[in-house]
Formats: sequence, C-alpha cells, structure tokens
Amino acid sequence: MNVLACSINTLTGLYDISAVEVGQHFYWQIGGFQVHGQVLITSWVVIAILLSSAAIAARNPQTIPTDGQNFFEYVLEFIRDVSKTQIGEEYRPWVPFIGTMFLFIFVSNWSGALLPWKIIQLPHGELAAPTNDINTTVALALLTSVAYFYAGLTKKGLGYFSKYIQPTPILLPINILEDFTKPLSLSFRLFGNILADELVVVVLVSLVPLVVPIPVMFLGLFTSGIQALIFATLAAAYIGESMEGHH
Repeated sequence: MNVLACSINTLTGLYDISAVEVGQHFYWQIGGFQVHGQVLITSWVVIAILLSSAAIAARNPQTIPTDGQNFFEYVLEFIRDVSKTQIGEEYRPWVPFIGTMFLFIFVSNWSGALLPWKIIQLPHGELAAPTNDINTTVALALLTSVAYFYAGLTKKGLGYFSKYIQPTPILLPINILEDFTKPLSLSFRLFGNILADELVVVVLVSLVPLVVPIPVMFLGLFTSGIQALIFATLAAAYIGESMEGHH
C-alpha cells in the first residue's frame, strides 16, 4: 500500500507540474479549459515548418538526388540509425514516432534562438520556444511513457508486467517508481536546459548587447540540438527496453 500511495503521489505531482508558471502567460479559454495561448501559437509555427519541409522533401524525388533531397535523406537515415541502435531489429514501426519527437524538439529548440518571437506583442507574456514551457515537455514525456508501455504490452502481453519482479521481487517498489520517474526526468531535463539557455542569452544581451551574446547563442544552438538527440535517444531506449526485457 505504501508503494501504491507513493506511486500515486508521484503521478499526481507530475500532473500538478502543468500549474508551474515561469513569467506571465497569454491564456486562451477553450471550452472549460484554460490553455497557454503562446505555446499553441509557437507549436503551430513549428508544425507548419515541419509539414512544409516534409512536403518539399516528398515532392518530385529524383533518381539522382539534389542537394536538398540528400539533406532530407541524411536526416531520415540518422533517425533510422538512432532507432535501430536503441530498439534493435524491430525498430521500423517506431521510426515515425522517434523521428517526430526528434524533429519537433529540434525545430522547437532552434526556433527559440533563430525566430524573432519578441517582435510579436501579446496582451500578456511573450512568445518563446514551445519547449520553454513545462506543459510541452511534460506532454512529450507522457507520450513517450505511453509509447513504451504500448510497445511492451504489444510484444509480450500481460507478461510484460513480470519485469517488475526481476531480477528479484524485492525490487518491485523500485521498478514501479522507475516508470514514474522516467517522464519526470525527461520533461525537467529538456525544460530546464532550454529555459536556462534562453535566460542566459537574455541576461547577456541586456548587459553586453554587442559581442558576448553571439558565441553564447551559437553554444545554445548546439546545446538545443544535443537536447533533442538525448530526448529521442532515451525515448527509443525505453521502447527497446520494454520490448526486450528489464535491463
């Protein structure tokens, strides 16, 4: 009962993260729900960029690929390699999911540094990268949790839950808590790094507006790409773990 209560408290804490606020927010009322309007706006922009890029990549493919086609094929091959390395031979059905996670996070992170969000004025708050909001990172982390539970149950059926008593039933509480801490670590790692990067740039621009922020911004772009890769790699690793057994 103590383990169950602790697990429920952990899940409740993850749900309560959606109430965390950093700065002011521009809210929309949709039905009976209050949502962060600026997050939806920037997310739609990122989705539009990805859909436009996909349409361009799929339009009129050439036998002898152009530079643009080579680039998109390289990105796809990279995502396939990450998925195969972490998941194994049954990676193919999961390439779209891992690719979507990686590309959405990558473009979202870079949009915070490259797109001039600040010139768009809102009644409250300001536009920023979607991953600069804890609600976005928690949603991505929960999607990952649903994905690896689905992968394990699809592959093993109810036998999937036997992993909780391996290698010994004594570890049952720890194995249960592990599934609740995975989305917590995924969401906070991504949110914390992106928020910290943007705050550092803002502070440096206000203090030394000419030279110093430029290398920090380039470092932020590199870090943003690494964070997208880490999230996608861990998501693939969790899916592979659920399909193969407890590691």
